[in-house]
Amino acid sequence: MSDESKSERAYRLIRERIDSGQYVPGYRLVLAPIAAELGMSVVPVREAIRRLEAEQLVTFERNVGAQVALVQETEYLHTMQTLALVEGSATALAAPFVTAEQIARARDVNETMRRTLDDFDPQRFTALNLDFHSVLFETCPNPHILDLVHRGWNRMKLLRNSSFSFVPGRAQESVAEHERILQLVERGAPPLDVELAARAHRTATLDAVLAYAEEHKQPSAAH
Repeated sequence: MSDESKSERAYRLIRERIDSGQYVPGYRLVLAPIAAELGMSVVPVREAIRRLEAEQLVTFERNVGAQVALVQETEYLHTMQTLALVEGSATALAAPFVTAEQIARARDVNETMRRTLDDFDPQRFTALNLDFHSVLFETCPNPHILDLVHRGWNRMKLLRNSSFSFVPGRAQESVAEHERILQLVERGAPPLDVELAARAHRTATLDAVLAYAEEHKQPSAAH
């Protein structure tokens, strides 16, 4: 097995654990145990970590080593703003290609999300939320925009569970907005209407989280 393929294996393992939340922000990535688990030297693991560092999923600090990147408020803001734009565009481009069966499937997922609200589980809600939106954007005919959407969702996996934990009321609003987007797609609304609705849906979550963060900031010493 080549060093390159070993590096790819190490990358895939670490990336999957970051995306799933097993390796949370701030988690230290110690090379030796990961290498031992994979039955390889630390060299390909180091290469994998450098690749993840280039993707801004891992940071490296002197005297600390490699760790899963801590997500700052500004990073959350920028990621959500970008995702709102590219996912709105992808949803609008995909809309003409979404079938009645796919709309029915998305509506079933949304109904499951609605039922989870009484006994709210942010992680379960998050998984269902991706299932719902995937139905609406995966038929996007522009592969470059679709790739940007996937990148945004992967980055948001580090944050999303805590987002809905912070603002559980936003989850109920989200379900209602899902139905409105479905109705637009279902009736063949103009692409711009679909795009703006999908974009507003994403930015509403951003606004709710930022409002929560502002409300819960530590008071200044002069206050």
